[in-house]
Amino acid sequence: MTDIHDNPLDDPNADPFQVAALAAADIARLSGVEKHDIALTLGSGWGKAADLLGETIATIPATEVTGFSKPALEGHVGTLRSIRTPGGTHVLVIGARTHYYEDHGVRRVVHSVRTAAAAGAKIMVLTNGAGGIRETWKPGQPVLISDHINLTADSPLEGANFVDLTDLYSARLRDIARTVDPSLDEGVYTQFRGPHYETPAEVQMAKIIGGNIVGMSTALEAIAAREAGMEVLGFSLITNLAAGIQKTPLSHTEVIEAGREAEPVISALLARVVEAL
Repeated sequence: MTDIHDNPLDDPNADPFQVAALAAADIARLSGVEKHDIALTLGSGWGKAADLLGETIATIPATEVTGFSKPALEGHVGTLRSIRTPGGTHVLVIGARTHYYEDHGVRRVVHSVRTAAAAGAKIMVLTNGAGGIRETWKPGQPVLISDHINLTADSPLEGANFVDLTDLYSARLRDIARTVDPSLDEGVYTQFRGPHYETPAEVQMAKIIGGNIVGMSTALEAIAAREAGMEVLGFSLITNLAAGIQKTPLSHTEVIEAGREAEPVISALLARVVEAL
């Protein structure tokens, strides 16, 4: 068992990939499923998708798995679920995301992704709730992530490890998603450090450099997924328009409420997309 004050990833001499292998072994032991095919990280608003994917084989408290801690954020459930779809695919659903702004280090932020890879997953689906820059987008709208801009000034890669990110967010997987819902729009996700929301000037900066979506997760996880050899599909739920685009003050309560209202629709969409992968 791991708690927030006793985590092997906090040891600078630890090998994060060995810790991920131990976590994957924990999941196999606790779920009885030797290998998972697809992994999903469910951000704000996406949680109900797990209930629609198929038969839940096991629900595991995150704190029972090496390297994981209880999530600090409301809207994240703190469990790992092993689900078998009607087609026989084994899906690992991660409801225990560590955010960069929690200040536990990048290794902890991407541990879930590395664990998923060690558990056998070849596809990593990353979801989040985020602010939209395009004025045509509405709260509650799901958007595919086509690329990202990492403004954390950090990376999960260690040492002289040069990983190509040219096609990080798989065009093949986005095409599959659009066969399920041809109306899906897409945009460039911009990860800020958080936990404060962006200022209107920062939102305009993101827009000028090519961003369409602003948030506090996903980019670092996607980089780690690529390093691990996984194919990445990203979804943002537009929970609000970003500061300066939206004329009313931003609040986490608003984000949670938008997620709750959109959850039935976007969860059903995500379940259909996963079945099509």
